[in-house]
Amino acid sequence: MAHISTGVEYALHCMLYLAEPPHGVSGASVRDLAGLQGVPAEFVAKLFTKLHKAGLVTATEGARGGFSLARPSREISVLDVVHAIDGDKPLFECREIRARCAVFGEEAPPWSTSGVCAVHAVMKNAEKRMREALAADKLSDLAGRVNAKAPRSFGPQVVKWLGGKNVGKRAARG
Repeated sequence: MAHISTGVEYALHCMLYLAEPPHGVSGASVRDLAGLQGVPAEFVAKLFTKLHKAGLVTATEGARGGFSLARPSREISVLDVVHAIDGDKPLFECREIRARCAVFGEEAPPWSTSGVCAVHAVMKNAEKRMREALAADKLSDLAGRVNAKAPRSFGPQVVKWLGGKNVGKRAARG
């Protein structure tokens, strides 16, 4: 089982479309962001509720309503998104298995249970390094990598696709 959920992956991909130009657009609806990802709008709406509650996105209401980043993408870390979607859960929970060795009988000797469990210590170090790495990577870094990899036409295609959705909605009402 993955420690970081699929929701984090989809939230990051959606937020990349909201990163500052030339990487993204200034705002988009949940329905449009879901359409870009090919996932149900209800799923993306739940993600954006969590992102909004965490202060990572802002919502605008009305006919052209949608979401935009609450602060510049260089100030939003991947860890911020992980915490918003999945919470601040530990990577590992020590079950104190070391105290249950059959050789010990009814009571484990003090040497076996004193101090931090060696296995737990390794896992805590791994978690610390993972969190440091996720905190160091910013949404702007991810957007830059996507922009460098994608053809120059990709960004304008996304903007046009989103604009076409908004134009279509306005035309349908008019």
